[in-house]
Amino acid sequence: MNLTFKCFKHAGLLLPLALVSAGVRADELNGADTAWILTSTALVLFMTIPGLSLFYAGLVRVKNVLSVLMQCFALTCLMSLLWFAVGYTIAFGSDGVEQGKWIGDFGNVFFASMTMDSLNGGIPATLFAIFQMTFAIITPALIVGAFAERMKFSAMLLFSSLWLIVVYSPICHWVWGGGWLGQMGLQDFAGGTVVHITAGVAAVVAAVMMGPRKGFGTTAMPPHNLTLTVAGAGMLWVGWFGFNGGSALAANGDAAMAMFVTHTSAAAGAFTWMICEWIRFEKPSALGAVTGMVAGLGTITPASGFVGPGGALIIGISAGIICFLAIACPGKSVRPG
Repeated sequence: MNLTFKCFKHAGLLLPLALVSAGVRADELNGADTAWILTSTALVLFMTIPGLSLFYAGLVRVKNVLSVLMQCFALTCLMSLLWFAVGYTIAFGSDGVEQGKWIGDFGNVFFASMTMDSLNGGIPATLFAIFQMTFAIITPALIVGAFAERMKFSAMLLFSSLWLIVVYSPICHWVWGGGWLGQMGLQDFAGGTVVHITAGVAAVVAAVMMGPRKGFGTTAMPPHNLTLTVAGAGMLWVGWFGFNGGSALAANGDAAMAMFVTHTSAAAGAFTWMICEWIRFEKPSALGAVTGMVAGLGTITPASGFVGPGGALIIGISAGIICFLAIACPGKSVRPG
């Protein structure tokens, strides 16, 4: 009898601890999750400066290197301020308040309803907001590559500002903020729709509207410094672990699997592209390897929380082959880039 009582007594003491460790109490700060999202936030910011900045800087001509670096740096500053002012509240509204289908409420203009003690799940609400801010920074920066060397600095700032408010923030709400696409069941773990489709469409439209560079097709315009590009690509690869792994918003198995499949897809995409170049041009290139890596990273992003290593391998290989064929089309007799 005493033994039975002691067993129940110990079980009663341990049960609350088990529930807390399992994340049942969503209204309490989780130190492990907070530490991981703090790290992920820094990693995603690292993707833009210096990662994406150096990646682009190596691909342009010498006279435009500083211009591209300045564009990425200025976008980091301006997009941060716009996200703080209105972007976050359009995308996510007030924490804990049911949102509409199209945009969030405006209760968090300048983070008005946030305090140091405000929580979003098991992490501080301000941490969730700044983690999402790093996504809002890198997405407009991705578009820069489409009009590099062809748009005035002031026009770039105006275009990016309007795009963040009119395009990115509402679509972010549709998918992640409780909007209509999320309600329909759209699955986008880390930004395939919110980041890559929006940026990709904007990049195509911008490139068409701006037209080709002066002298394109008649003057050689090779990348001026592939060393910078490869260095930037390596930083993007590392930063992407925060991009995808951090999107789990917890230090758990989902984050670990997201990191694993991210790495697998990147490696498969890079190596597949190198093999394709080897077959077509008899020699792989550094530019091809990093391009295949980016293809693998971009394609695994929306699925990184939903597929396993096998799926990641298929996605990475497919990305390497399809993207290579899209660039090195049969009519070309020279290596892309």
